Amino acid sequence: MGQGIKVSFYLRSNYQNRVGQHAIMVRIGIDGKWKTIGSSGIQIFKEEWDSRNRRVTGRTQHALEINQRLRLIECKLIDIASKQPISDNYLNMVKDIYLGKSKVVTSFLQYFDKFLEDLKEQIGKGKTRATYQKYLVTRKHFADFLQKNRGRKDIATGELDLMMINDFDIYLRTKLSMKQNSASKTVRFLKTVVLFMVRCGAIERDPFTNYRFQWKQASRDFLSEEELTSIMEKKFVTPRLEAVRDIFIFSCFTGLAYIDTANLEASNIVTENGEPWIVTSRHKTGIPCNIPLLKVPQRILKKYEGKDKKGRLLPILSNQKMNAHLKEIADVCGINKNLTCHVARHTFATLMLNLGVSMESVSRMLGHANIETTQLYAKISTGRIGKEIDQISDRINSLASSWKG
Repeated sequence: MGQGIKVSFYLRSNYQNRVGQHAIMVRIGIDGKWKTIGSSGIQIFKEEWDSRNRRVTGRTQHALEINQRLRLIECKLIDIASKQPISDNYLNMVKDIYLGKSKVVTSFLQYFDKFLEDLKEQIGKGKTRATYQKYLVTRKHFADFLQKNRGRKDIATGELDLMMINDFDIYLRTKLSMKQNSASKTVRFLKTVVLFMVRCGAIERDPFTNYRFQWKQASRDFLSEEELTSIMEKKFVTPRLEAVRDIFIFSCFTGLAYIDTANLEASNIVTENGEPWIVTSRHKTGIPCNIPLLKVPQRILKKYEGKDKKGRLLPILSNQKMNAHLKEIADVCGINKNLTCHVARHTFATLMLNLGVSMESVSRMLGHANIETTQLYAKISTGRIGKEIDQISDRINSLASSWKG
């Protein structure tokens, strides 16, 4: 990585000291981009400077000593620059390290911290704070693992190997009691950071090459039409429970995730061909989703119009409080399922598929990145199978009418 790095010196021509000397300035560049580091601390007369070779002219002891000092500055800068990860802030980082304003990035966790710094700067610019928090938690878990499992506070970038990755996965599932999918997601976050190190040249070979992630098919709870109806028709004495129920039902008829429901504003409601639609993008992925606003969610929006102090369309509680109240609603309605905000999204998907809406349309409404994710709902949607079989049952039965077996 050091081959593309260049260090250059030049005289500060617009300023001279009392005796007429000019400061020799330092700058560093890579791929045609340059950053001035500042003064080298050396001052000379203009006639002593060789602007072509960017060194002091002559073979005097004075000239040799200055050129040697310049050579040491060049070597130090190249050494610092060659060890730093390439990023948008690369030259600034090299400058800060050289001037003692920042630390040299060399170890595994130091590179992890650099990854986190870059990620934090991108929050609101393509990255979310939730994503940043996930990597922050992964960093904590890996640091704790090194301390407890290896007796180390840090490791060199090249020390991570397949055995350590496997031990980290086991540590997450045994010591932290993570479920398989949660542990695999955490290890996958670690892999993303490792790939960052590979791109920076800090690691020569990806240690995850022969690693196989293990995923367990997660169960996706959803409500049947009967269960959905029982919640809709239930009368609640407590206004807060009624509001939580209404917002849950709103999500059941729109497919919006909790955060997307919470962020819904008047600007997200548009009219197309005389009908109202929700037009938004998923907070999690940024993928656009267009959803027809059906009668039930229309009535819910009308019911809570102007009641949220922050100007949102619905007066939604925190995700944690919503889920706590939904458990209470499930008990009151006699529903033996772990009712959460995300169950509403699953309910919308299965309901749409059961009613014959195409996979492609459901995928677009849910804002899925690929249709394979939507197909998971088709696997658990037995209601659709039953309706499709009903459509051909007479024909199938006629085949067996004359069978004597």
